[in-house]
Amino acid sequence: MRVSYEWLKDMVDVPEDPKDLVNEYIRTGTEVEGVERVGADLDHVYTAQVVSKKPHPDSDHMWLCQVSVGDKNVDENGNPVPLQIVCGAQNFNEGDHIVTAMIGAVLPGDVKIKKSKLRGVESFGMNCSERELGLGNDHDGIIILPPDAPVGMLYTDYLGSSDTVIDCEITPNRPDCLSMVGMAVETSAVLDEGTHITLPSIKEEKGPDAHDLVDVQIDDAEFCPRYTARVVRNVKIGPSPEWLARRVIAAGSRPINNVVDVTNYVMYLTGQPLHAFDLGKLQKREDGKRHVVVRAARDGELLTTLDEKERTLTPDMCVITDGGETPIALAGVMGGLNSEIDETTTDVLLESATFSAGHISRTSRNLDLMSEASIRYERQVDGAGCADVSNIAAALFEECCSAEVCPGIVDVYPGPVPAPVITMRPARVRALAGADIPDDFMAARLKRLGCKVEPAENGAYTVTAPTNRPDLTREVDLIEEVVRLWGEGDITPTLPAARNHAGGLTVDQQRIRKIGRTLRACGLSETTTYCFADANDLSKLGMSEEGRGIPVKIINPLVADQAEMRRSILPGLLRSVAYNLDHGVDAVALYEIGRVFFGHENKSQPDEPSFVCGVLSGHRDDEWCQKFEDYDFFDAKGVVEQLLSALRVTKVRFKAADPQTYGWLQPGRAAEVYGNKGELMGWVGNVHPKALKAFGVDAPVVAFELSVESLLRLAHRELPYVDVPTLPGVSVDLAIVVDESVTCEQLEQRIKSAGGKLLSDVRLFDVYRDPVRVGMGKKSMAFSLTYRSADHTLTSEEVDRAHKKLVDKVCRATGGEVRG
Repeated sequence: MRVSYEWLKDMVDVPEDPKDLVNEYIRTGTEVEGVERVGADLDHVYTAQVVSKKPHPDSDHMWLCQVSVGDKNVDENGNPVPLQIVCGAQNFNEGDHIVTAMIGAVLPGDVKIKKSKLRGVESFGMNCSERELGLGNDHDGIIILPPDAPVGMLYTDYLGSSDTVIDCEITPNRPDCLSMVGMAVETSAVLDEGTHITLPSIKEEKGPDAHDLVDVQIDDAEFCPRYTARVVRNVKIGPSPEWLARRVIAAGSRPINNVVDVTNYVMYLTGQPLHAFDLGKLQKREDGKRHVVVRAARDGELLTTLDEKERTLTPDMCVITDGGETPIALAGVMGGLNSEIDETTTDVLLESATFSAGHISRTSRNLDLMSEASIRYERQVDGAGCADVSNIAAALFEECCSAEVCPGIVDVYPGPVPAPVITMRPARVRALAGADIPDDFMAARLKRLGCKVEPAENGAYTVTAPTNRPDLTREVDLIEEVVRLWGEGDITPTLPAARNHAGGLTVDQQRIRKIGRTLRACGLSETTTYCFADANDLSKLGMSEEGRGIPVKIINPLVADQAEMRRSILPGLLRSVAYNLDHGVDAVALYEIGRVFFGHENKSQPDEPSFVCGVLSGHRDDEWCQKFEDYDFFDAKGVVEQLLSALRVTKVRFKAADPQTYGWLQPGRAAEVYGNKGELMGWVGNVHPKALKAFGVDAPVVAFELSVESLLRLAHRELPYVDVPTLPGVSVDLAIVVDESVTCEQLEQRIKSAGGKLLSDVRLFDVYRDPVRVGMGKKSMAFSLTYRSADHTLTSEEVDRAHKKLVDKVCRATGGEVRG
């Protein structure tokens, strides 16, 4: 919201220096994005007088002028001399007072005034029109000032248009502050100063009653809670008065004509958007009236808006129609070209209405059409003020457009919303604020904000909040207003009262930090990627959507490839790998702990489980004297094992992953990770080359992804204590030849099952394949077995019996044989 300091001065007493007010705004919660000087861009633009006007020697439509700018142009002796300027305008004469831009001026649109030659004659400036100075659209001729206008004065000083504009960032819960009146009320409360706001009023109403000219119908009050219409006749379209143009410019708009400028001015003044329809372009029905119908748009209905673009509408959009059939405006967003005000307009239908904030927001974003009106409607416009604002605009039409205001106002208001009445307890305010705020301060500042405050029982106050403050509905809302106006910086910080309470991280928080520490200790660097994702990420990866819900789509994505929330962390990490490799980093080891988003058809909120995902690509950084080796499956598996060991997850198993289920991983180089009770925690494996190519990665990548929820649930703070063995063990090596289909896990389980109580350890140390010595389709797996008894030293006979029994059982169960 651009707050004109000169305009604000007309409504409330403010400090002489705008910086003092800026500091108060920031102190009380209104962020200020910047402060600028309006008129500063018109430096080197002065009032001047035409001393002489002669035809250009080489042109039939240009003039060679001598223009006096007073002491702003002098000769070498310091005496004022005129400027020679070539001018193409036809509307001036010798002796006229005009506006001249001298060399060095930079006009709106970054037009730089330099010494130039026009048809061979030198020109040392430019005589200016309104459009060239950004003060209007009049380009038919240069500005002619009154005969008594001084010469050599800065034009902004002459106009009194040198102004300071404070650009405030208004939060969505404060629609009242999207207006000059609202900011005046806010300033009044911040500075504890009274307001002196004077609003225009209609001097005379004449002509037919508005009810005899216009009829309004609202089909659905959900779309439009209130609609008012006034009629003004015999409007004279033309340039706006200087005061009106200046204020429209200060608010951030460009003056168009008096009708458009009045509606814009009133919107900036009150926060209520208005729209002016050309009454003559609406069809007169059999009863002699124009019928305005507010309804939902029909699917596929077309409307050409004022920006001359044809829009395709949907049923969740609201339109203003001529008689219920022809759309003439997109409600709350932009008017239609078919009812536009133009030079032929004489009678105007003035709309002042409120529309559903949610529907306006969706319409604006779906059509990528944002306007000053839609910004205000999205934040909720005060329906109670529609008629009053319409009267203000009608008064300005009367003043600035020489219009006649028809008596009466057509007002359709199906369900008036009462102002909220809230009980506020001063003791409660002080208890929550932690400050000794006087009762008088609370009551006075709330009154400054427009609240009606009355004493109630037990020292409380009954507060009626203004209807333009939708954020004031509860006692705590009033407390927030009191505290921010008191000043949070003036409240002495104190520790919360607590007995026998010590702060600290929860067990889960400690474990999550341990996950990060362990992965960093394994050589991985933590990263954070976007939670926004491309809609094609899973298909590019080759990952099935099964178990990952439906996509959570973003209504208005900033870029096309971030149109939904991610359902896997892996695509983001692969993009990071590609970026690093493209920039010469030949070893990438990254991990991320973050949320993914699984949507559901019948749930308003998606599931947001957390995962830890890691990627390894390139070579291992070992000792400087050793040869670097590329990361492979077992590096990623080792990281996972180290992590599970650090968290004390027991009974961990790795099972070969089904290629049909894990399409994004290379077959034979991927495994599922199971924990205690057979719970699937995640996967680890080499990423499939097709997936890597889809993400622009041209090097092998191994990756893993584990559920954080599973890790936290299966982790143990401590493990059962096991005594250190005091008796020696006996080691025996066993090599068994089995079919290729028999996995190490299956064979190891058979060995442990057959070993009984004496078998204390099993470790694979060799896998050997040879078509001649082992056999085609066969492999030899060699294990180191350790036998030990807890209460005595084993004899060779005991070990032989136990080992023979183990070999027999394993061979029968697996169809294998002992390799000789």
